[in-house]
Amino acid sequence: MLTAEAIRQRARELGFDLCGVAPAIGFPELTWLQEWLARGYAGEMDYLEKSADVRADIRRFLPSARSVIVMGTVYNTEQESGTRDQGSGSDAIRVARYARGQDYHKVIEDRLIELIDWMQEESPEPFDAAQFVDKHQVQERVFAHHAGIGWVGKNCCVINPGLGSWLFLSGIATSLVLEPDAPAVDRCGSCTLCIDACPTGALVDARQLDATKCISYLTIETNAGIPEPQRPLLEQHAWGCDICQAVCPWNLGAAVTADPAWHGPLRHGLSAAGLWERSDDELHEVIKGSAMTYVPLSRLRRNLAVIIGNSGNASLAGVLDRPGRGRKNAARSTLTPAVQDAVAWARQQLAGE
Repeated sequence: MLTAEAIRQRARELGFDLCGVAPAIGFPELTWLQEWLARGYAGEMDYLEKSADVRADIRRFLPSARSVIVMGTVYNTEQESGTRDQGSGSDAIRVARYARGQDYHKVIEDRLIELIDWMQEESPEPFDAAQFVDKHQVQERVFAHHAGIGWVGKNCCVINPGLGSWLFLSGIATSLVLEPDAPAVDRCGSCTLCIDACPTGALVDARQLDATKCISYLTIETNAGIPEPQRPLLEQHAWGCDICQAVCPWNLGAAVTADPAWHGPLRHGLSAAGLWERSDDELHEVIKGSAMTYVPLSRLRRNLAVIIGNSGNASLAGVLDRPGRGRKNAARSTLTPAVQDAVAWARQQLAGE
Protein backbone atom coordinates (compact mmCIF):
# COMPACT_ATOMS: atom_id res chain seq x y z
CA MET A 1 0.00 0.00 0.00
CA LEU A 2 1.29 3.43 -0.95
CA THR A 3 1.22 5.69 2.12
CA ALA A 4 1.52 9.43 2.63
CA GLU A 5 4.66 8.88 4.69
CA ALA A 6 6.32 6.90 1.90
CA ILE A 7 5.46 9.69 -0.55
CA ARG A 8 6.92 12.28 1.82
CA GLN A 9 10.15 10.32 2.06
CA ARG A 10 10.49 9.99 -1.70
CA ALA A 11 9.65 13.70 -2.14
CA ARG A 12 12.54 14.61 0.16
CA GLU A 13 14.87 12.40 -1.87
CA LEU A 14 13.83 14.28 -5.03
CA GLY A 15 14.68 17.68 -3.57
CA PHE A 16 11.41 18.85 -2.05
CA ASP A 17 11.83 20.38 1.40
CA LEU A 18 8.22 20.00 2.53
CA CYS A 19 5.44 17.60 1.65
CA GLY A 20 1.93 17.39 3.01
CA VAL A 21 -1.49 16.06 2.03
CA ALA A 22 -4.84 17.84 1.85
CA PRO A 23 -8.20 16.38 0.91
CA ALA A 24 -9.45 17.29 -2.57
CA ILE A 25 -12.54 19.16 -1.42
CA GLY A 26 -14.03 22.59 -2.04
CA PHE A 27 -12.48 24.66 0.72
CA PRO A 28 -14.32 27.98 1.31
CA GLU A 29 -11.15 29.97 0.58
CA LEU A 30 -11.23 28.76 -3.03
CA THR A 31 -14.27 30.96 -3.68
CA TRP A 32 -12.49 34.17 -2.62
CA LEU A 33 -10.86 34.41 -6.02
CA GLN A 34 -14.11 35.55 -7.62
CA GLU A 35 -14.44 38.44 -5.15
CA TRP A 36 -10.80 39.39 -5.74
CA LEU A 37 -11.37 39.45 -9.49
CA ALA A 38 -14.56 41.49 -9.10
CA ARG A 39 -12.54 44.20 -7.32
CA GLY A 40 -10.36 44.58 -10.40
CA TYR A 41 -7.22 43.49 -8.56
CA ALA A 42 -6.11 41.22 -11.41
CA GLY A 43 -5.45 44.05 -13.85
CA GLU A 44 -4.32 42.70 -17.20
CA MET A 45 -4.08 39.11 -15.94
CA ASP A 46 -7.20 38.03 -17.80
CA TYR A 47 -6.04 34.42 -17.74
CA LEU A 48 -7.14 34.34 -14.09
CA GLU A 49 -10.66 35.32 -15.06
CA LYS A 50 -10.74 32.73 -17.84
CA SER A 51 -9.59 29.94 -15.52
CA ALA A 52 -11.48 31.01 -12.38
CA ASP A 53 -13.99 28.14 -12.56
CA VAL A 54 -11.23 25.54 -12.71
CA ARG A 55 -9.28 27.23 -9.92
CA ALA A 56 -12.39 27.13 -7.71
CA ASP A 57 -12.50 23.33 -7.62
CA ILE A 58 -9.54 20.94 -7.84
CA ARG A 59 -11.93 18.34 -9.28
CA ARG A 60 -12.23 20.47 -12.40
CA PHE A 61 -8.46 20.20 -12.72
CA LEU A 62 -8.58 16.43 -12.10
CA PRO A 63 -12.16 15.08 -11.97
CA SER A 64 -11.17 11.96 -10.03
CA ALA A 65 -9.13 13.84 -7.42
CA ARG A 66 -9.45 12.59 -3.85
CA SER A 67 -6.20 13.90 -2.37
CA VAL A 68 -3.80 16.75 -3.07
CA ILE A 69 -0.12 16.24 -2.32
CA VAL A 70 1.55 19.62 -1.81
CA MET A 71 5.27 20.33 -1.92
CA GLY A 72 7.29 23.28 -0.69
CA THR A 73 10.76 23.91 -2.13
CA VAL A 74 13.15 26.43 -0.56
CA TYR A 75 14.70 28.73 -3.18
CA ASN A 76 16.44 31.18 -0.85
CA THR A 77 20.19 31.25 -1.47
CA GLU A 78 21.27 33.97 0.95
CA GLN A 79 20.78 34.50 4.66
CA GLU A 80 20.21 38.24 4.75
CA SER A 81 17.91 40.41 2.69
CA GLY A 82 20.04 41.04 -0.29
CA THR A 83 23.04 43.35 -0.55
CA ARG A 84 25.70 40.66 -0.97
CA ASP A 85 25.55 40.57 -4.76
CA GLN A 86 23.54 43.71 -5.44
CA GLY A 87 26.45 45.97 -6.34
CA SER A 88 27.00 49.54 -5.28
CA GLY A 89 25.87 51.50 -8.33
CA SER A 90 22.79 53.68 -8.36
CA ASP A 91 21.47 51.60 -11.26
CA ALA A 92 22.21 48.14 -9.80
CA ILE A 93 19.11 46.11 -10.62
CA ARG A 94 17.06 44.10 -8.17
CA VAL A 95 15.81 40.70 -9.26
CA ALA A 96 13.43 38.73 -7.05
CA ARG A 97 15.12 35.72 -5.51
CA TYR A 98 12.89 33.19 -7.23
CA ALA A 99 14.17 34.32 -10.65
CA ARG A 100 17.88 34.16 -9.88
CA GLY A 101 18.22 30.45 -10.54
CA GLN A 102 16.90 28.06 -13.15
CA ASP A 103 13.31 28.19 -14.39
CA TYR A 104 11.42 26.69 -11.47
CA HIS A 105 8.49 25.68 -13.65
CA LYS A 106 10.63 23.14 -15.50
CA VAL A 107 12.85 22.03 -12.61
CA ILE A 108 9.99 21.36 -10.24
CA GLU A 109 7.67 19.87 -12.86
CA ASP A 110 10.38 17.38 -13.82
CA ARG A 111 10.68 16.38 -10.14
CA LEU A 112 6.91 16.03 -9.81
CA ILE A 113 6.77 13.78 -12.86
CA GLU A 114 9.53 11.66 -11.38
CA LEU A 115 7.57 11.40 -8.14
CA ILE A 116 4.41 10.34 -9.99
CA ASP A 117 6.38 7.71 -11.91
CA TRP A 118 7.70 6.31 -8.62
CA MET A 119 4.20 6.34 -7.09
CA GLN A 120 2.85 4.36 -10.03
CA GLU A 121 5.59 1.79 -9.61
CA GLU A 122 4.91 1.48 -5.89
CA SER A 123 1.12 1.43 -5.97
CA PRO A 124 -0.62 -1.96 -6.31
CA GLU A 125 -3.60 -0.20 -7.86
CA PRO A 126 -3.73 2.15 -10.86
CA PHE A 127 -4.59 5.76 -10.10
CA ASP A 128 -4.96 9.16 -11.77
CA ALA A 129 -2.53 11.99 -11.12
CA ALA A 130 -1.87 15.49 -12.46
CA GLN A 131 0.98 17.74 -11.38
CA PHE A 132 0.77 21.50 -10.90
CA VAL A 133 3.31 24.26 -10.41
CA ASP A 134 2.29 27.91 -10.72
CA LYS A 135 1.44 27.87 -14.44
CA HIS A 136 -1.35 25.35 -13.86
CA GLN A 137 -4.88 26.27 -12.80
CA VAL A 138 -4.71 25.43 -9.10
CA GLN A 139 -4.79 27.70 -6.04
CA GLU A 140 -1.65 26.24 -4.51
CA ARG A 141 -1.71 28.42 -1.39
CA VAL A 142 -5.09 27.11 -0.24
CA PHE A 143 -4.02 23.49 -0.47
CA ALA A 144 -0.60 24.27 1.03
CA HIS A 145 -2.38 25.66 4.10
CA HIS A 146 -4.65 22.65 4.44
CA ALA A 147 -1.75 20.25 3.84
CA GLY A 148 0.15 21.76 6.77
CA ILE A 149 2.88 23.31 4.63
CA GLY A 150 2.26 26.73 6.18
CA TRP A 151 -0.31 29.43 6.71
CA VAL A 152 -1.14 32.22 4.26
CA GLY A 153 0.52 35.30 5.73
CA LYS A 154 -0.69 38.87 5.58
CA ASN A 155 1.66 39.34 2.60
CA CYS A 156 -0.30 36.60 0.78
CA CYS A 157 2.71 34.24 0.85
CA VAL A 158 2.67 30.83 2.50
CA ILE A 159 4.84 30.90 5.62
CA ASN A 160 6.33 27.79 7.20
CA PRO A 161 7.35 28.33 10.85
CA GLY A 162 10.61 26.43 10.41
CA LEU A 163 11.69 27.41 6.90
CA GLY A 164 10.12 30.81 6.27
CA SER A 165 8.31 31.87 3.11
CA TRP A 166 10.93 31.63 0.36
CA LEU A 167 9.09 28.60 -1.01
CA PHE A 168 8.05 27.37 -4.42
CA LEU A 169 4.66 25.68 -4.10
CA SER A 170 3.72 22.74 -6.28
CA GLY A 171 1.87 19.48 -6.03
CA ILE A 172 -0.02 16.52 -7.37
CA ALA A 173 -3.76 16.01 -7.50
CA THR A 174 -4.51 12.29 -7.35
CA SER A 175 -7.36 9.82 -7.16
CA LEU A 176 -5.54 8.06 -4.32
CA VAL A 177 -7.08 8.37 -0.87
CA LEU A 178 -4.25 9.43 1.43
CA GLU A 179 -4.19 10.36 5.11
CA PRO A 180 -4.43 14.17 5.23
CA ASP A 181 -2.27 16.41 7.39
CA ALA A 182 -3.64 18.98 9.82
CA PRO A 183 -3.96 22.52 8.45
CA ALA A 184 -1.26 24.98 9.48
CA VAL A 185 -2.04 27.47 12.25
CA ASP A 186 -1.96 31.20 11.45
CA ARG A 187 0.91 32.75 13.41
CA CYS A 188 1.07 36.27 11.96
CA GLY A 189 -0.57 37.68 15.08
CA SER A 190 -0.79 41.48 15.17
CA CYS A 191 2.29 42.00 12.97
CA THR A 192 1.78 44.28 9.96
CA LEU A 193 5.41 44.79 8.88
CA CYS A 194 4.74 43.53 5.35
CA ILE A 195 1.75 45.82 4.87
CA ASP A 196 3.64 48.80 6.25
CA ALA A 197 6.75 48.16 4.13
CA CYS A 198 5.04 47.85 0.73
CA PRO A 199 6.19 50.97 -1.15
CA THR A 200 3.24 51.05 -3.54
CA GLY A 201 0.44 50.21 -1.09
CA ALA A 202 -0.36 47.00 -2.94
CA LEU A 203 -1.19 45.21 0.30
CA VAL A 204 -4.45 47.04 0.90
CA ASP A 205 -5.20 44.89 3.93
CA ALA A 206 -4.13 41.61 5.48
CA ARG A 207 -4.14 38.96 2.74
CA GLN A 208 -5.63 41.46 0.28
CA LEU A 209 -3.32 42.25 -2.62
CA ASP A 210 -4.20 44.77 -5.30
CA ALA A 211 -1.95 43.31 -7.97
CA THR A 212 -2.22 46.41 -10.15
CA LYS A 213 -0.13 48.28 -7.56
CA CYS A 214 2.34 45.46 -6.87
CA ILE A 215 5.92 45.88 -8.12
CA SER A 216 5.92 42.27 -9.29
CA TYR A 217 2.86 42.95 -11.45
CA LEU A 218 4.22 46.26 -12.74
CA THR A 219 7.58 44.79 -13.76
CA ILE A 220 6.34 41.46 -15.13
CA GLU A 221 2.63 41.15 -15.83
CA THR A 222 1.55 44.46 -17.34
CA ASN A 223 2.24 44.93 -21.02
CA ALA A 224 1.24 48.56 -20.89
CA GLY A 225 3.45 51.34 -19.70
CA ILE A 226 4.01 51.61 -15.96
CA PRO A 227 1.91 54.53 -14.67
CA GLU A 228 4.13 57.57 -14.12
CA PRO A 229 3.27 58.04 -10.42
CA GLN A 230 4.46 54.50 -9.74
CA ARG A 231 7.75 54.66 -11.65
CA PRO A 232 9.79 56.29 -8.89
CA LEU A 233 8.43 53.71 -6.44
CA LEU A 234 10.00 50.92 -8.49
CA GLU A 235 13.43 52.27 -7.53
CA GLN A 236 15.85 49.59 -8.85
CA HIS A 237 13.42 46.69 -9.29
CA ALA A 238 13.92 45.11 -12.70
CA TRP A 239 12.01 41.91 -12.06
CA GLY A 240 9.62 41.23 -9.21
CA CYS A 241 9.90 42.35 -5.59
CA ASP A 242 10.84 40.69 -2.30
CA ILE A 243 10.15 43.52 0.15
CA CYS A 244 7.11 42.01 1.87
CA GLN A 245 9.03 38.78 2.44
CA ALA A 246 12.33 40.40 3.38
CA VAL A 247 10.74 42.29 6.29
CA CYS A 248 8.79 39.28 7.59
CA PRO A 249 10.03 38.18 11.06
CA TRP A 250 9.57 34.55 10.04
CA ASN A 251 12.32 35.06 7.46
CA LEU A 252 14.92 36.38 9.90
CA GLY A 253 16.36 32.89 10.16
CA ALA A 254 14.90 31.54 6.93
CA ALA A 255 16.28 28.34 5.45
CA VAL A 256 19.01 28.64 2.84
CA THR A 257 19.21 26.05 0.08
CA ALA A 258 22.32 24.46 -1.37
CA ASP A 259 20.35 23.12 -4.34
CA PRO A 260 22.39 24.09 -7.43
CA ALA A 261 19.17 24.65 -9.40
CA TRP A 262 18.57 27.90 -7.52
CA HIS A 263 22.17 29.14 -7.60
CA GLY A 264 22.09 30.62 -11.09
CA PRO A 265 24.36 33.04 -12.95
CA LEU A 266 24.58 36.59 -11.61
CA ARG A 267 21.55 38.69 -12.53
CA HIS A 268 20.67 40.55 -9.34
CA GLY A 269 22.98 43.53 -8.91
CA LEU A 270 23.99 44.02 -12.54
CA SER A 271 24.08 47.54 -13.96
CA ALA A 272 20.87 48.63 -15.70
CA ALA A 273 22.91 50.89 -17.97
CA GLY A 274 25.26 48.05 -18.86
CA LEU A 275 22.33 45.79 -19.67
CA TRP A 276 20.65 48.53 -21.71
CA GLU A 277 23.69 48.74 -23.96
CA ARG A 278 23.57 45.03 -24.76
CA SER A 279 21.91 43.70 -27.88
CA ASP A 280 18.70 41.72 -27.56
CA ASP A 281 20.66 38.51 -28.11
CA GLU A 282 23.12 39.46 -25.37
CA LEU A 283 20.34 40.47 -23.01
CA HIS A 284 18.58 37.19 -23.63
CA GLU A 285 21.78 35.36 -22.65
CA VAL A 286 21.59 37.01 -19.23
CA ILE A 287 18.10 35.66 -18.53
CA LYS A 288 18.29 32.41 -20.51
CA GLY A 289 17.16 29.35 -18.58
CA SER A 290 15.31 31.39 -15.95
CA ALA A 291 11.67 32.26 -15.31
CA MET A 292 12.44 35.70 -16.75
CA THR A 293 12.03 34.33 -20.28
CA TYR A 294 8.26 33.91 -19.91
CA VAL A 295 7.43 37.46 -21.00
CA PRO A 296 8.61 39.61 -23.94
CA LEU A 297 12.10 41.09 -23.65
CA SER A 298 10.57 44.53 -24.14
CA ARG A 299 9.22 44.47 -20.58
CA LEU A 300 12.70 44.05 -19.16
CA ARG A 301 13.91 46.86 -21.43
CA ARG A 302 11.11 49.09 -20.15
CA ASN A 303 12.07 48.32 -16.55
CA LEU A 304 15.75 49.04 -17.23
CA ALA A 305 14.85 52.46 -18.63
CA VAL A 306 12.81 53.24 -15.50
CA ILE A 307 15.72 52.18 -13.27
CA ILE A 308 18.11 54.41 -15.21
CA GLY A 309 15.65 57.28 -14.76
CA ASN A 310 15.44 56.54 -11.04
CA SER A 311 19.22 56.40 -10.63
CA GLY A 312 19.66 60.15 -10.27
CA ASN A 313 22.89 59.77 -12.25
CA ALA A 314 22.74 62.31 -15.08
CA SER A 315 25.81 60.78 -16.71
CA LEU A 316 23.68 57.74 -17.66
CA ALA A 317 21.41 59.80 -19.93
CA GLY A 318 23.64 59.17 -22.94
CA VAL A 319 23.30 55.41 -22.47
CA LEU A 320 19.65 55.65 -23.44
CA ASP A 321 20.72 56.73 -26.94
CA ARG A 322 22.69 53.57 -27.61
CA PRO A 323 20.67 50.42 -26.93
CA GLY A 324 22.54 47.43 -28.33
CA ARG A 325 25.63 49.68 -28.42
CA GLY A 326 24.12 51.45 -31.42
CA ARG A 327 24.21 48.44 -33.71
CA LYS A 328 21.39 48.49 -36.26
CA ASN A 329 18.42 46.27 -35.29
CA ALA A 330 20.39 44.90 -32.33
CA ALA A 331 17.82 46.11 -29.81
CA ARG A 332 14.44 45.83 -31.51
CA SER A 333 12.85 45.29 -28.10
CA THR A 334 13.27 49.03 -27.47
CA LEU A 335 10.84 49.96 -30.25
CA THR A 336 7.57 49.31 -28.41
CA PRO A 337 5.53 52.33 -27.26
CA ALA A 338 5.88 51.34 -23.59
CA VAL A 339 9.69 51.26 -23.82
CA GLN A 340 9.88 54.50 -25.79
CA ASP A 341 7.66 56.20 -23.22
CA ALA A 342 9.86 54.93 -20.37
CA VAL A 343 12.97 56.20 -22.17
CA ALA A 344 11.46 59.67 -22.63
CA TRP A 345 10.47 59.73 -18.96
CA ALA A 346 13.94 58.61 -17.87
CA ARG A 347 15.54 61.40 -19.87
CA GLN A 348 13.29 63.93 -18.18
CA GLN A 349 14.15 62.55 -14.75
CA LEU A 350 17.87 62.70 -15.39
CA ALA A 351 17.58 66.21 -16.75
CA GLY A 352 15.73 67.28 -13.62
CA GLU A 353 12.63 68.29 -15.52
